[in-house]
Formats: sequence, C-alpha cells, structure tokens
Amino acid sequence: MMGQEHIRNISLLPDVSVAAICEPDPAMLAAAQVLAPGAGYAESIAELLAIESLDAILIASPNHMHLAQIEEIQAYRPLPLLVEKPLYTTQADQERVEQLMKTYPEPIWVAMEYRYMPPIAKFLDCVDQVTGGIRMLTIREHRFPFLAKVGDWNRFNRNTGGTLVEKCCHFFDLMRFAIRSDPVRVMASAGQSVNHRDEIYGGEMSDVWDNGSVIVDFRNGARAMLELCMFAEGSRYQEEICAVGAAGKIEAFVPGPGRFWPADLGNPPIPKIVVSPRSPKRPSELEIPVDPVLLEAGDHNGATFYQHRLFLDCVRKKVPPEVSISDGYASVRLGLAAQKSAELGVVVSL
Repeated sequence: MMGQEHIRNISLLPDVSVAAICEPDPAMLAAAQVLAPGAGYAESIAELLAIESLDAILIASPNHMHLAQIEEIQAYRPLPLLVEKPLYTTQADQERVEQLMKTYPEPIWVAMEYRYMPPIAKFLDCVDQVTGGIRMLTIREHRFPFLAKVGDWNRFNRNTGGTLVEKCCHFFDLMRFAIRSDPVRVMASAGQSVNHRDEIYGGEMSDVWDNGSVIVDFRNGARAMLELCMFAEGSRYQEEICAVGAAGKIEAFVPGPGRFWPADLGNPPIPKIVVSPRSPKRPSELEIPVDPVLLEAGDHNGATFYQHRLFLDCVRKKVPPEVSISDGYASVRLGLAAQKSAELGVVVSL
C-alpha cells in the first residue's frame, strides 16, 4: 500500500521516474506496474542494484525487513535511501543501526511523513512563537484499525516492533522535533481491547495492541503525552496535537484519509490550526486546505509528496536529509521503551 502511495507521489515530481520495482507479491506487483508502466522488474535487491541508471532506492517493505535490506544495499552498492518507518524493530538491532550511522556513505532519509502534513507543518512553524517554548505537548490519534497487509505480517509484534513502535514512532519523532530535547523517562499503558482479539493466523493469535497512553519526560523539563485509539474511526479528526507554553496554546486538527469519510456527510473536514494566546485572550482559527491532487495521491494529507520533493534535493543537490537515520533511530528507541513500560508496568529511563 505504502509503496503504491510513494509511486503516485513520485509521478508528481518533475523529471523523476520509477526505474524498477522489486516486489515479491504478484498482486502488489501488478498494482505497482499499473502506476509505473515504464518500470522494470527485479527479482532481488542484487538484481535491482545492478541497474546502472538508479539514483536512489525507496524501501517500503514490512518493518522487520528494513534493516537487513539497508545492510544488503550497503554491501552491494550504497545509494541514497528513503526508508519507511520504523527503521528497525528490536533493541537487539540498535548496534547495527549505530554502525550504519557511522559507515553508510550516502544519505538515508527515514519516512516520518507526519512532519510534512500541511497543518502539522504550520503547527511546527508557529509553535515556539505562540507558546514561548513548549512546556506541555499532547498528541491524540483516534483512527481506524490496522489495515490488512500482505501475509498478515502486521498482526504480530515480532514483525512490527509493536504498536507503540509501528504506529507511534511518527509521534515520538514529532515530540522530539517540536520540543527540541531528548526524552529521559517514559511511562506507558497499552493493550488489545477491541480489535484483533478473535484474529488467528496460521494457528496463532494476533498480539498487536489497539490502544495506549504514553507520558514522556524530556531533558529540558517539558513533558509530552500520546493517546492512541484504533477503534475510533467515527471521529471527525484523526489527529489532534496541542502544545502549551507560558505565552499560549496552539492546536492542529488533521482529518484521516478522505477515502474513509462517509460520502453522505459531504466533503471531508478541512485541516485547521487554532491559536489561543494567554494575553490578550483571543482564540483564532485558520483552515489549512490541502491540494486535492495530493489528497488523491495518498492517505497522508499531502505529506508524502512534500517529503519526496525534499528527498529529491538530497539526491540531486546533496542537501542533508531533514529526517536523518539518527532521527529514525531515536524515534524507535523511544517506541521500544514505551512498549517495555506498558508490558512490564514500570517507568523506563532512557
């Protein structure tokens, strides 16, 4: 699914094309070839990298495959990479990622699309001015359940890293990026309350969580909270982000994918920002509409396109990636700590 979203957004960039696709699932390959009819097909990463014309590689495979695929690319022919989140899935992988951070010779951009959703980008642009410096940050995501994926790989923690890694590393990245500090303590409570409780694959019960709450303390004294619910698809907005400081409050409201909005309710909600200064007390609301062409190209409010446009600068102009491998490392590290906190019922220090 994400591979196809990436292809649709790549097609919107000037002078860019998909040269080749390595996709082992026949149905997904057929769908990708409809979107990129000029692309060749490679049966392996080695065969893919043998294509001399390639300038960059996009990895949109199942989570647990990302790290080994990056290592294979490094060994055979390192190219600039855009790799889907999460970068890795277990604490045991951390040393391997640290090694890549030191030795991979080309840019690695980790796909944290949420930074580039227009309402969240506006939020990030204004947050310091409005708040005077974030002291409290709250992120709420009320959304639909995990979608079905090829081979049901996303129904098991061993493949995803766990819900607080797979789904929430985006939000832990936003916390670090907005607060401009590193986390020092994590406390979480999470579980499987509604979804997946009767799902059995190959004789094995799904173990992914569908809700959770996470509190994070940061080194600079700020604190952040995440509330995730994946059985709340009836919500008007999917993400609500609120930052508060000594000077005021700013909120971002982001709807979910338009294809899930009921047609009988008319047009989907428009994203918006609400600014609430403490003095004078004059809350103001600003709509942040997203280009309809970008909404058609994917489920992330245009973010995938803006991300690719910036990654293109990494490839062509040698500009450093805005979301680096170290950012991808840190977001998963925080997600794994949250998973551990919820599993053991303890506060985890970082």
